[in-house]
Amino acid sequence: MSTMHADTAEQRTLVAKSREVLADELSRRTARRAAVADALEVGAWSSAAIAAALALASGVLSEVTDLGSALTAGGILTGLIATDLVLVMLVLAARIPLLDRAMGHDRAIALHGRLGKPALYLLLAHAVLLTVGYAVADGTDVVSETLLLFSITDMPLAYLGLGLLLAVVVTSVIAVRRRLPRELWHGVHLLSYAAVLAALPHELSLGGILMEGTWQRVYWISLTAIAFGSILVFRLAVPLIRSLRHRLVVDRIEWIAHDVASIWLRGRNISRIAAHGGQFFTWRFWTGRTWWHARPISLSAAPTGDRLRITVRVLGAGTRRLTAVPVGTRVSFAGPYGLFRDAARTTPLLAIAAAGIGITPARALLEGASTTPGDATVLLRASTRDGLYLFDEVVDLATERGAAVYTSVGSRDPNGWLAARDVARGVSIRSIFPDLLESDLFICGPDAWSEAVERDALAAGMPARRIHVERFAS
Repeated sequence: MSTMHADTAEQRTLVAKSREVLADELSRRTARRAAVADALEVGAWSSAAIAAALALASGVLSEVTDLGSALTAGGILTGLIATDLVLVMLVLAARIPLLDRAMGHDRAIALHGRLGKPALYLLLAHAVLLTVGYAVADGTDVVSETLLLFSITDMPLAYLGLGLLLAVVVTSVIAVRRRLPRELWHGVHLLSYAAVLAALPHELSLGGILMEGTWQRVYWISLTAIAFGSILVFRLAVPLIRSLRHRLVVDRIEWIAHDVASIWLRGRNISRIAAHGGQFFTWRFWTGRTWWHARPISLSAAPTGDRLRITVRVLGAGTRRLTAVPVGTRVSFAGPYGLFRDAARTTPLLAIAAAGIGITPARALLEGASTTPGDATVLLRASTRDGLYLFDEVVDLATERGAAVYTSVGSRDPNGWLAARDVARGVSIRSIFPDLLESDLFICGPDAWSEAVERDALAAGMPARRIHVERFAS
């Protein structure tokens, strides 16, 4: 369906002026955010060069006189760079507000993921190069040298740290991660903290490079303190303080479909949470059956008064228990996170494509968006009419804001993301969003579906920087 509006010369002039003002504001905001995000990403990679400089400044290369010392120098260099990358990864995963506002949660975690394999490969190279280098220098074999290294006080911890990081990287591979329960994967991922701490004594024993009294040692300890301090402050302390301050409880649960329920939360000074429609929080519901599982769920409505709303689809025992918690249940939270909100826009024109439960944050995004009539177009995708969650609310918002709403209902085309019958009659991403290349496209839905929409948009010539994706695992 679509919405139609009367058009007069005066209205067109007002809309054009409003759109021009909004375009200027978005341009300035985008430039500031892009500059900060680029600087942070450059800084993340540059820190590896600083780590290498630590070794070079200590004169490690001047000690290279033969094969054994060359291998040992290579091992020291790769170890410092690898550990630096791991510390940067911890900072990226700490959910620091500055990073979230500039890069967005998705971009920060994507960079976190890209650093993982290089860090692991460098750590493996570190272990191999040092072991072989020491073996050459001692005139012994690798096995004997490895056993000898285990007898050194801090080496067992170093090997433990390497093993823990290997477990983290292996379980983070998408094919492996999708087979693991989220709780198990999250638990294994926390091992990265233990891995860094386990390796710290080994790092600080690096002879002249990080010896006491050197600026290299001060830098290294400071970097480690920043990484772990960020985790403690922004993953633990801030969420705890904010949860205690706002005192969220379950106000009511409203079923909007046979398998979907909206959970209304009531609390104090909700406006000070500074949340926006489309952002997500990590929620923990304090009942005997749900306290142990923190769930990332997006807002399905912009915050109003003293209330927040999330909408949950029942996909298993865990989400079923969540929708059955008693009224008055205490709720703790971390967030808000993500740039699936109006602040991420770069142009006045807004295109939204949402499927399944992804319709709920898309609805909240539309509610919080600054638009003029004709600026926004929304596509809602579902297998059946019952899957168009909060459809009436989306239509009401669209009517109020002068946006167009379309639906694509039915079995999905095997090679695309629209219903097969829509594809058969020539519907495409360009026919739904005729101004696509001048718009920001927000996509929210199951992973495979979102990827298909993104591919289609890129193939149509849309710049990647204008595509904003919020994915749901199911």
